[in-house]
Amino acid sequence: MVNGQWYPPEWPDRIRALAAGSLTPVTPKRAATVMLLKDTGDGPAVHMLRRRASMAFAGGAYAYPGGGVDPRDDDHQVRWAGPTRAWWAERLGVDERAAQAIVCAAVRETYEEAGVLLAGPTPDSVVGDTTGADWEADRAALVARDLSFAEFLDRRGLVLRSDLLGAWTRWITPEFESRRYDTWFFVAALPDGQRTRNASTEADRTVWITPGEAASGYDTGELLMMPPTIATLRQLTEYDSAAGALAAAPGRDLTPVLATARLVDGEIVLSWPGHDEFTKHVPTLPTGGATA
Repeated sequence: MVNGQWYPPEWPDRIRALAAGSLTPVTPKRAATVMLLKDTGDGPAVHMLRRRASMAFAGGAYAYPGGGVDPRDDDHQVRWAGPTRAWWAERLGVDERAAQAIVCAAVRETYEEAGVLLAGPTPDSVVGDTTGADWEADRAALVARDLSFAEFLDRRGLVLRSDLLGAWTRWITPEFESRRYDTWFFVAALPDGQRTRNASTEADRTVWITPGEAASGYDTGELLMMPPTIATLRQLTEYDSAAGALAAAPGRDLTPVLATARLVDGEIVLSWPGHDEFTKHVPTLPTGGATA
């Protein structure tokens, strides 16, 4: 391995099946993930978790807190601060109900997996420490989907702070993958008074690391990552503060990045538009897998 790109061994066969027309792509599920930032003496650091090696999808890879959209959050309007749902709908390229659900997913997953909650009792505040037993009981109910995020906010009288999020990019899992997600990536700054912890059952380690350090670890093969993760880390290296990254978010292009596979000179070329470093060349016959 020349770098830390996560590449499932079953991909070549699935790519060949897709090219041959024998594989029907599954519909991607909506998802959200959050690059949580804090300022350090070396510039902004990002909160990352390492997925357990036993995980079927991207086991051992470093990622950000994130997960699927809960359809229940489409239906119930939550207390909301920041840009309107209509603004978010236009920004994310969806309708208003879907926009609320996607933003809710970003905030919920950050709370479920990092213990950080981007919500407060008023439109200009955030909650303090969320490590008490009563908070943990609610967090566990959210993880188990016994409680929707809208219900959680209502129960606690909280306002969702959409103004603390910035939509950064959007990636869709390739058509040949068996688990597909249409994922919106957000940036956010760690609120004052809150602290992260490894609250995820899917992770065996969490770190605060500068984007440059994380990218270097990927380049040497020490840190395993999926293409969207390393791509966003490289983008974050341009900023010298969390506020700078958040300020840049509204101007970023949210055109979905979707990998394509095409036949060229007897081999399948797998590429991600705009991200040449991830290009893979896959033999058209099963002769041992992909080559870099």
